[in-house]
Amino acid sequence: MFSLNQRAADLVERMAADAEALGCAASRPFGGGWIIDAGVEVPGSLEAGRLFAEACMSGLGTVALRQLEFGDLVMPGVEVHVRRPVLACMASQYAGWAVSAELEPGQKTFLGMGSGPARARFRGEPLFETLDYTEPDAAAGSSAQAVLALESRALPSREAVAWLAERCAVAPEQVYVLVAPTASLVGSVQIAARIVETGLHKMHEIGYDMNTVIAGFGTCPLAPVAGDDLTALGWTNDAVLYGGRVWYTVEADDSQVRAAIERLPSNSSPDYGSPFGELWERCGGDFYKIDPLLFSPAEVWINNLSTGKTFKSGAVDPGLFRHVVGS
Repeated sequence: MFSLNQRAADLVERMAADAEALGCAASRPFGGGWIIDAGVEVPGSLEAGRLFAEACMSGLGTVALRQLEFGDLVMPGVEVHVRRPVLACMASQYAGWAVSAELEPGQKTFLGMGSGPARARFRGEPLFETLDYTEPDAAAGSSAQAVLALESRALPSREAVAWLAERCAVAPEQVYVLVAPTASLVGSVQIAARIVETGLHKMHEIGYDMNTVIAGFGTCPLAPVAGDDLTALGWTNDAVLYGGRVWYTVEADDSQVRAAIERLPSNSSPDYGSPFGELWERCGGDFYKIDPLLFSPAEVWINNLSTGKTFKSGAVDPGLFRHVVGS
């Protein structure tokens, strides 16, 4: 089995080598590994966002920038196609690690929501009990690596990197950290590029067997950069929930697909239909009071290779995300 972290580290090395042109800043707190600032103290760029997203998927997904049309509404967007979707999206890209580092005894510092294949080394999420993947040991003469992407407005300290290294059982000089705030160019791109992963996670939540999925393709509008992270959280979610489309290729029984297809799009949730910012306020800023089944693409297509049949549910609704562009 190949190493997800090795594949992701190769992409981070590319970003580090071209950091200035990408609008990023790169540093090596331990003389090895990298911290890539992709929007905290630097502007970042659309290309940096594209590479950030591909690193989150350990190079098993390809992200392209496209113009998307929704009737008279024309927006930039991303197009994502994924191979080995369960590894790319669930073992790597899914932001399942709320990273709170204990840098001093009894005192925790929240670093940000963590995604990337370092999660597969840490294995601190129940999700990994259901995934048939274990990060391989380093090859002879090399060192194990851990690549983590943080959605955060602060760069990790040297102490935080050392803490991450301990949790992932690697040397500090083999930790690679990518950081971008929600309200940034890179933040907008990398969140939109989670469109295939969002649908896969919904499959997991409703009990559909993700391992039947052999390919994923998706498109999602690119939310403009908001003036603050909370507004950006709303806009980027609205783009996915009301403007995201996914196509999955599976090998399954049609009965499996029929049982799941109507539950996969965001319109299967009672919270569907309100801008995310309004839902946030209605729930008093408590993320966990929002129906978890809302978090899925607007439109889902499934092509079953076993029978040649195609199933579709949901639909994009430009009226529910048009507000993000102010018209």
